[in-house]
Amino acid sequence: MGVLRGGRAMSEFAQLENTAAAILQEKNRQARREKLILKIFLYILMGAIAIVLLFPYFYMIVKSLMSAEEVDNPYAGFFPKVPQFINYVTVFKTGGYGEGVLWTLCIIAFNLIAVPFSATLIAYSFAKLRWKGRGVMFAAMLGTMMLPSAVTQLPLYIIYSKLGFLNTILPFTIPNLFGGGAVYIFLIRQFMMGIPNELENAAKIDGANAFVRYSRIVVPLCKPVLIYVMVQVFLAYWGDYYGPLVYCTSATAPKTLALVLYNFITDNSQGTKVNILMAGAVFMSVIPTILFGIFQKQLIEGVTMGSLKG
Repeated sequence: MGVLRGGRAMSEFAQLENTAAAILQEKNRQARREKLILKIFLYILMGAIAIVLLFPYFYMIVKSLMSAEEVDNPYAGFFPKVPQFINYVTVFKTGGYGEGVLWTLCIIAFNLIAVPFSATLIAYSFAKLRWKGRGVMFAAMLGTMMLPSAVTQLPLYIIYSKLGFLNTILPFTIPNLFGGGAVYIFLIRQFMMGIPNELENAAKIDGANAFVRYSRIVVPLCKPVLIYVMVQVFLAYWGDYYGPLVYCTSATAPKTLALVLYNFITDNSQGTKVNILMAGAVFMSVIPTILFGIFQKQLIEGVTMGSLKG
């Protein structure tokens, strides 16, 4: 009898164990199904958002490949019958677009050297050197980040006017010899604060002065943040039209790419050629798109650089 009861108990325990395993397995399957459904929903949602965001750009490309007759015809199809790639050639022959590209590239080339060089010098002094008033000066510099651009616009205009900078590219180049902006200095300084001081101390023992330590030790280690700064500088001046609109008002003043495109939009003397306008807009937007694709990692990391120790 004892053996029978023991066998029955073992059988019941095995059944309970199998039932528990089946219930747990069912819960796991249900959890996987819910996770899969959630993932599918998120993919559909992100796909819908991507379509909404990309459609204007796709529409712009389609219009840039149409002829003038197709653009003006409300009954024309959505796609061009014959793609008019000649529109991208015509845009550089219309309204000084090619000249605008050259002026824009000149400004960008200067600032791609001036901003990283000057900003790293200033950031190095804040991060690695000890001098009286350093904290006060750093706080004052950060305070300039809170000033709206509208507050400084009129004083800057008056200063540039007295210096003879108006109707030249100097307002977009010379000021950047002094750091290029508090944001860039702050980001580079925060990055430099994360570089171990032991590296500099070892260089000091070998007799390296401050500039040697800056140029041969600290700056080479700042490659990630410098890439971020350079990409931001490129994008800022590639799409800048407000500055040239304010400081370059004469007919003979150099016009940047964005300002040329803006003038082309607002000039109705010969009628707005939408296909040519769209071709110019596509050319202007494709460069930032390529840059973002290449340096996407550095641009995303740049958002978190301010959280480094300091």
